[in-house]
Amino acid sequence: MNSIVSCRNLHKTYQGLEVAVLNGINLSVSEGEQVAIVGTSGSGKSTLLHLLGGLDVPSEGEVQILDQNLLKLNETKKGLLRNQALGFVYQFHHLLPEFTALENVAMPLLIRRLSREEALTIAAETLTKVGLKHRLEHMPGELSGGERQRAAVARALVTQPKCILADEPTGNLDRHTAHAVFDLLLEMNQSQQLSLVVVTHDQELAQKMQRQYHLVDGLLQQI
Repeated sequence: MNSIVSCRNLHKTYQGLEVAVLNGINLSVSEGEQVAIVGTSGSGKSTLLHLLGGLDVPSEGEVQILDQNLLKLNETKKGLLRNQALGFVYQFHHLLPEFTALENVAMPLLIRRLSREEALTIAAETLTKVGLKHRLEHMPGELSGGERQRAAVARALVTQPKCILADEPTGNLDRHTAHAVFDLLLEMNQSQQLSLVVVTHDQELAQKMQRQYHLVDGLLQQI
């Protein structure tokens, strides 16, 4: 199967501190695959995800999204490729408090320069898919923690990405809500055949995924 996101011989060292975080990571994620990456705090899980998403630059090695080498793209082309191919979900929902759930989810489409009417229509459909049809006009402060994270998932899905990169997406949620949000991601993975790469410290959640890796000493070990 074609690789959606991949990296080869990926190294990351923070200059000045000379701290080697990643020491030669090789990973390929195909269409529809589920990959979990677990590891202790500070092991480099988030760094790896940022590199795979083109949000940071490796010290050595390469990252490819849809067979395009990120190191060979300028920032504009890199941004367009990210917007086209990837959706991001973080531990903190990062919803803008002054906008409704509907407007927050429509933001990536407005950035794509879709008309406001079309963007809001697609955003409403996506929020409905994640179970928030009754919350479209609510502000983030009026939503529960689980609802805010569902809205964040909807925002990641609204551009119909090829791959979702999720960094501790349930880290701020209670156990029951965490499982509900995680199951939602798996459901979207199945129904839309999008790839899913999840960084988590939760072994129980990671075991729901097809492939699991442990990040130790800057290297991935398959579990």
